[in-house]
Amino acid sequence: MRRVLRSWVALLAASAAIALAGAALRARDVRAPLATSDARLLYLQSGGTARRLFLSFDALAADVYWMRTIQHYGRDVRSTRSSGRFELLHPLLDLTTTLDPRFNLAYRFGAIFLAEPPPKGPGRSDQAIALLQKGLVTNPDRWQYAHDIGFVHYWYTGDYRQAAEWFHRASTMPKAPEWIGPLAAMTLAQGGDRNSSRRLLTELMSSDQDYVRAAAERGLAQLQSLDAIDQLQTIVERYHITRGTYPTEWADVIRAHLLPGVPGDPTRTPFRYDPDSHTVSLSPESSLAPLPPFLQAHR
Repeated sequence: MRRVLRSWVALLAASAAIALAGAALRARDVRAPLATSDARLLYLQSGGTARRLFLSFDALAADVYWMRTIQHYGRDVRSTRSSGRFELLHPLLDLTTTLDPRFNLAYRFGAIFLAEPPPKGPGRSDQAIALLQKGLVTNPDRWQYAHDIGFVHYWYTGDYRQAAEWFHRASTMPKAPEWIGPLAAMTLAQGGDRNSSRRLLTELMSSDQDYVRAAAERGLAQLQSLDAIDQLQTIVERYHITRGTYPTEWADVIRAHLLPGVPGDPTRTPFRYDPDSHTVSLSPESSLAPLPPFLQAHR
């Protein structure tokens, strides 16, 4: 997961660099404006019309519109206006990718621009996903687009199930790297769907890649720990109901014959019990730590 997060952060950093380039273009426009007072007008709003107009110069025209996209994005990032910001972003990206359906940068960075929440973007994750899906129609073997849709859901919409489905789809596409499979499984787990995550991780145990099997084994152990924590939390509550007070340590629960001994995770590291909050957790000393931040506990 960390490796994938680093790759997405790298994309975000690159998009920031592009935004800076847009700011430079904006500075140039101050000295020599590209258009009249109606500079924000999008003269061509139909990709089909643009393709007919530019004939065999589609790729060159796409480059021009891509630069205009960067310029528009950079200008509006710096704008102090409260309305009408980024209104040309999606139409410009649509024109760019219609003129050149294989314009990889326009799809991937354009999706980031669209998904960025205000004030750095319009917060249109739906348009970002639509742009990447458009890319998949023309480039059905581009696993990167499916992966990026997954991350838009993961990073911006918070829909972990959709994110996992797109990560899984990306993992089945030609030339997709092996690490996407575990990513799909752990995203399901992070969304709270432990059973689906467990099934995917079990399938990954048959991988011919050692590091994939190791990641799957660790993921399964983490899920086992979460199940154990749920059970131990139930035991702590049972102790409270029967004794009228919470235990101060595991020894209290053991003396009450609710546990045979100090409970441990799959690595045999004892679980931690906090007498102040009355909660059970994985020990930070465990090699399984940290556990993914679970939002719900579907089983």
